[in-house]
Amino acid sequence: MQLPSSAHKLAIGAALAALVLGSGAAATAGARTGSPTGTGAAGRAATGHGATLGHSGGAVPAGFHPGAPGVGDPYFPLEGNGGYDVKHYDLDLSYSPDTHLLQGSNTITATATQNLSSFDLDFKGFDVSAVDVDGQAATFARDGQELTITPTAGLPRGQTFTTKVSYAGKPQTVVGSPIVFGAPYGWIYTDDGAFVGCEPNAAHTWFPGNDHPSDKASFSFHITVPKSKEVVANGSLVSQQIHRNKATFVWDEKRPMATYLATIDIGKWQFHSTTTLDGIHEFVAVDPALADEAQREHTVAMTGQITDYWQQAFGRYAFGSTGAIVDNVPDIGFSLETQTRPLYGFVPNPGTASHELSHQWFGDSVSVASWKNIWLNEGFATFASWLWNEHTSGVSTWQTARRYDSAYGPGAAFWKLSIADPGRNRMFHAPVYIRGGMALAALRHRIGQPVFARLLRTWTREHRYGNATTHDFVALADQVSGQDLTHFFHLWLWKQAKPPLT
Repeated sequence: MQLPSSAHKLAIGAALAALVLGSGAAATAGARTGSPTGTGAAGRAATGHGATLGHSGGAVPAGFHPGAPGVGDPYFPLEGNGGYDVKHYDLDLSYSPDTHLLQGSNTITATATQNLSSFDLDFKGFDVSAVDVDGQAATFARDGQELTITPTAGLPRGQTFTTKVSYAGKPQTVVGSPIVFGAPYGWIYTDDGAFVGCEPNAAHTWFPGNDHPSDKASFSFHITVPKSKEVVANGSLVSQQIHRNKATFVWDEKRPMATYLATIDIGKWQFHSTTTLDGIHEFVAVDPALADEAQREHTVAMTGQITDYWQQAFGRYAFGSTGAIVDNVPDIGFSLETQTRPLYGFVPNPGTASHELSHQWFGDSVSVASWKNIWLNEGFATFASWLWNEHTSGVSTWQTARRYDSAYGPGAAFWKLSIADPGRNRMFHAPVYIRGGMALAALRHRIGQPVFARLLRTWTREHRYGNATTHDFVALADQVSGQDLTHFFHLWLWKQAKPPLT
């Protein structure tokens, strides 16, 4: 994710960004087991708090327990849920831009990782009209963002089951959150439809799911809109059909995807379908209002060139398609690494595009195990944008790091943040990006480019489609380099002081 530069309270000014990055790159700164307890949302529902609807549950055999109402992420205690592992989401939704009504269903295929008497989904707002588990009506209750579901019979560990949630309502944009400096995110209403960017925790504001990056799944989207509108989402466009005054777009993302990376962007679009020089399918959607600018900036060609270069640098591209979603949302101004095609509220420059496209490796394919590891996404993407600048202008990542080093003295607040665990409300502060990028530039300088390149390619290969932590990366760096880098990483990632750039 890149936020508007004005949101980065600790970011350096535009003049310094231009000095460091040069033209077009300044924007860069910018299976679990549930708890065997009736506490949390499941316990509250059992004691009568929250409206319980649907079919009465049967007797629960001994040894079956509710899944936990969270995965234990200290930044987001209620995000995600325990007791099951989602395999696939099938979203069948219709949207009316005139009324803002979103309605339909989400059918979730999952596997129980414990003996489940009940389980939770993350879901906020909307009216839920029915919940079925394996085709049988289930009891359900609402309590905050928790949708607690009790099937007619317990779900044994290892059993694959389907849950269909039918719902309708108007998505609520997340506003005023300190996590992103008060900028709106999630489902954002536009003049012609919707712009949907959900990092870190807004996916459950428009569909029920296990809203934490540690549980990734494939997705199918069947989205119906007025025939004057079009829909672009993740993955590949399977079909588009018009029936009377409605159009239905079917998109399919076969590779595992974190919920916050899912998007359906609705409006008027110019579609560009092509293939990169390395043979990767590319699909770009551009708001017609930005078509001339996108053509001048060579958005389609640039996207393909950057994707191909990252494949050479970071290893095989993990997905079936690349691209971009370029919407005209000037009041938002953020970009997000939505899987397979990043989402931009403007025509991206090379710094922004290289940042977001690198996230397809660092953040999308290799996802954080918990949100405190966010520098593995943003520090890596910031470094990648410097690497693209090195590739195109000759200014090395080491030179870029040294210029930032000169900009921040030892007493600067910039150094008072431990980027390995920055805190929930500082996840997207500038040090996570810039100090993270500097750490990687310093590591590259220390161990040498050939070893560093092998490290990154090994990282993306060993954790492809999975999750990882900072400690995983430190251990791999030690292994690949043959050095003990514990002190190096302590200085750069954990210590709240300026590290030496040597």
